Amino acid sequence: MEGEYIFEQLWKDLNEGYQIYYTYMGKRYLLSKLKSNCYSRELIEENSKGPHPKTQMITLKTVMELFPFMENIEYRVNF
Repeated sequence: MEGEYIFEQLWKDLNEGYQIYYTYMGKRYLLSKLKSNCYSRELIEENSKGPHPKTQMITLKTVMELFPFMENIEYRVNF
């Protein structure tokens, strides 16, 4: 990926139908857009026991708050 990856690019890619895998605090998640201001965050890898929900509905504001901490971002096309 050339240049710095910015939130606006992530948002554009979600709007174009991409599903995005990322790591957050040692756990692997899948992020996808369901409809306007409604996103799904699914826990993919669970390394330990914990109270983390398997799937969550989150808002764009939450996605924006998570973005600076996302690591190992990958794409999957959902067409």
